[in-house]
Amino acid sequence: MSKKDKVKLNAVSKWFRTLRRAEPFLYRPFFPYKKHGHTQRFTDRAYIFVGNHLSVLDVVFPAIATNRAVHFMAKKCLFEKGLMKKFVNKCECIPVNRDGTDVKAVMLAMKYLKQGECVSIFPEGTRNKTDDTFLPFKSGATAISIKTKTPIIPLVQIKKIRMFRKAHVLYGEPIEFTEFYDKRLTEEDIKKCDDFLRERLYEMHAELTRILSTKKSKKA
Repeated sequence: MSKKDKVKLNAVSKWFRTLRRAEPFLYRPFFPYKKHGHTQRFTDRAYIFVGNHLSVLDVVFPAIATNRAVHFMAKKCLFEKGLMKKFVNKCECIPVNRDGTDVKAVMLAMKYLKQGECVSIFPEGTRNKTDDTFLPFKSGATAISIKTKTPIIPLVQIKKIRMFRKAHVLYGEPIEFTEFYDKRLTEEDIKKCDDFLRERLYEMHAELTRILSTKKSKKA
């Protein structure tokens, strides 16, 4: 790692430490949440957090799941103006094209992961405002995972985060596609891995739905 990269890493890591220290006082009282599944922080190495996307506040759940810097893949338009411009630049988010195909974004994500930092990807590409469980997924997360030998942490939510309403998030165990490491990937390989990840997220969505249904039944 170059000296310049080390300086940037120290700066963004310090920024995330500040955010995490402030979160219990400035965020959680207004947007309460409960974590399910793997509730311990993922601190031992770099990870790729992959989850569904319902709200701009979804970035909180990957950020609180580790003690490392988390670089979110974000649409390029967010880097252009307004408050989000300041946030995405401060967090060193990764700008991507609207269609999700961006070689520079992939290379930058791989660079961060190799430096021991984390990356967060919302494969739906945009917020889900429909009644469907998920929007169609865009490929990329599993290929980055394989090429950098980085585990994926799947996470899912049921409802959009709202003020003063408790949100629920389910963290899954790390997913590693070790059988594809150091192998020349084919489109079939990538599709197989993408399908596996998508199915895992659907399973977790159903699991979180059951958890919340059980809690409601006990209260009734």
